[in-house]
Amino acid sequence: MELFDYSALWLQPFRNTLSFMFFTFTILFFLFSLLIFVLRLKPWCQCDACRSYLTFSWLKDFNNLCDWYTHLLAKSPTGTIHLHVLGNTITSNPGNVEYILKTRFDNYPKGKPFSVILGDLLGRGIFNVDGDSWEFQRKMACFELGSFNIKMYALELVTAEIRSRLIPLLSSAANKDNNILDLQDVFRRFSFDSICKFSFGLDPECLMLNLPVSKFATAFDLASKLSAERALAPSPIVWKIKRLLNIGSEKQLKGAINLVNELAETMIHQRQQMGFSKNNDLLSRFMASIDDDKYLRDIVVSFLLAGRDTVASGLTSFFWLLSQHPEVESTIRNESDKIMKPNQDLVSFEQLRELHYLNAAVYESMRLFPPVQFDSKFAQEDDILPDGTFVRKGTRVTYHPYAMGRMERIWGPDCLEFKPERWLRNGRFVPANPFKYPVFQAGHRVCLGKDIALVEMKSVALAVVRKFNIRVSDPNQAPQFAPGLTATVRGGLPVMVQERGD
Repeated sequence: MELFDYSALWLQPFRNTLSFMFFTFTILFFLFSLLIFVLRLKPWCQCDACRSYLTFSWLKDFNNLCDWYTHLLAKSPTGTIHLHVLGNTITSNPGNVEYILKTRFDNYPKGKPFSVILGDLLGRGIFNVDGDSWEFQRKMACFELGSFNIKMYALELVTAEIRSRLIPLLSSAANKDNNILDLQDVFRRFSFDSICKFSFGLDPECLMLNLPVSKFATAFDLASKLSAERALAPSPIVWKIKRLLNIGSEKQLKGAINLVNELAETMIHQRQQMGFSKNNDLLSRFMASIDDDKYLRDIVVSFLLAGRDTVASGLTSFFWLLSQHPEVESTIRNESDKIMKPNQDLVSFEQLRELHYLNAAVYESMRLFPPVQFDSKFAQEDDILPDGTFVRKGTRVTYHPYAMGRMERIWGPDCLEFKPERWLRNGRFVPANPFKYPVFQAGHRVCLGKDIALVEMKSVALAVVRKFNIRVSDPNQAPQFAPGLTATVRGGLPVMVQERGD
């Protein structure tokens, strides 16, 4: 016993020395890596844009980074800029967008920098891979999501959620004296319930009247938020070291992802034991072709991320705009009265096709407030964009739908106005060139869930507009967006809810 104590005492200084050496090495390695990263980004660049970005002076004139980018892109003769400090070429030029997403699609993949940032959450899911894995998942998803049966199944789920939860919740809020409700939170709960049932066959019951806290929803939100914030770090080394040491935000992220994984694994095992051939959810459909549980988890979680936040974001901005434009709200109601029966509460799939003005209003709201404000690729080889911009190998290349929706050269002098009529020809909806309006991406990576997302958005919008008057508490306050993978309004969207008397 005495020998053991003596040995432990003798080894203690040695352990302390090793710990100190490891800590010192880690710090020096971090500083060296950060120096290399900073030198590569040319922080000494004195151009106005880089200096404004580094000093945050753009905040004097703009509430959102996306609005500052819009300002810079509008001033550029080509609609393209380059931020040297970020190594990022940003464009609002439709010709460049077509070139990146279609003509030279092979030269502009998602790239390793992007896939590493989201790798822990999305794994090998379709939104985080390139090459053969992407092609396989896309073909499979195209087959499943393109079928009429799956679209009808999605509409049935959405309709049930509207009738049993959304309408009762809004009615409850309307009957209270203090009827202020965070509509963004409501839509996030609605879309999470819907996409979980569609993806997993799971009902998290987030939109119950008492607005319960869902551990799964909270974990999923936290994982999405912290994964996105990795991109804001001054160097990838920062979050990688935090992940290695399991500290700070990376420790939180690990815990959140573990909870998401636990639920996904449980659902997969349940399906395997009970059988999946008669179920319509995505997990069951994909299980018929894939026997790798980890791969299944990655695929379904990717669709969960895409279907939840984008729909909620689109609906939030739609009702913010509608609150400022009662004439658009009135026209939507008048159009629906002509198509739907007097006592009909929810719209059918066939009727949605005839609601051209509603479709135009939804498209117009996403022109001004796209759920995904920008999307980046990484150049594999040196290239020259159609507008003459040189792109060096490894450069991040970003197209910016938010800025594109505000470009006079694209949409005309009334580009900042909310005008659904711009989408109509003789009363019928006419879509724009997808490279002019890349809200659903375009080219080879065009969103496969586009039709389903639009059905969900229009079904919700119409059900709410026909039954309620929704008014934003502070309509003069322009949305301020929180950092994230999708456009989320900081502080939510407080609204007043009134049931219509007619």
